Amino acid sequence: MASQTLHDAKKSQARRALRSLAIGIAVPFSLTLTIIILFGSGRRYNSISKPFWFAPLWFINMASLASSLFMGLAAWLVWADGGFQGETDAMSLYIAHLSLSIVWHPLVLIMAAYWLALLSSIVNFCTLFMCYLRFRKINPFAKDLAKPCLAFALYLSLVSFKLMFI
Repeated sequence: MASQTLHDAKKSQARRALRSLAIGIAVPFSLTLTIIILFGSGRRYNSISKPFWFAPLWFINMASLASSLFMGLAAWLVWADGGFQGETDAMSLYIAHLSLSIVWHPLVLIMAAYWLALLSSIVNFCTLFMCYLRFRKINPFAKDLAKPCLAFALYLSLVSFKLMFI
């Protein structure tokens, strides 16, 4: 009888963990996908002549989704290890990163506010770097998931900088 209760408790705990993982990944992914659907066409971006190292828009959109997925998983890993409790600022940094990461598409593709996109990209990179430092202390795998996101944020900063002079 006691083993049955223990088994049910573990099963219930696993269900809750899976549900929280799904929410932790789905919310940032859905936000990013919504922004891409609303603002990701980029007719203006596609029409300007760009250097060879500018990625096509479809790649930027896919990389944005992948970055969102990676950071959602990293944040969930930190949350699962109790890293958002107490005096830490990891949660506020993650929310700031999520907010900043979804503004690049409208700024560049719709408003053509390249200087503002550069500013938000640099602040996003710094925020993401701070997330990386906080996540590193809590979960090493979460830290590793943040590394490609850092590279992508740096790339978007370079693209925004170059767009100011085209």
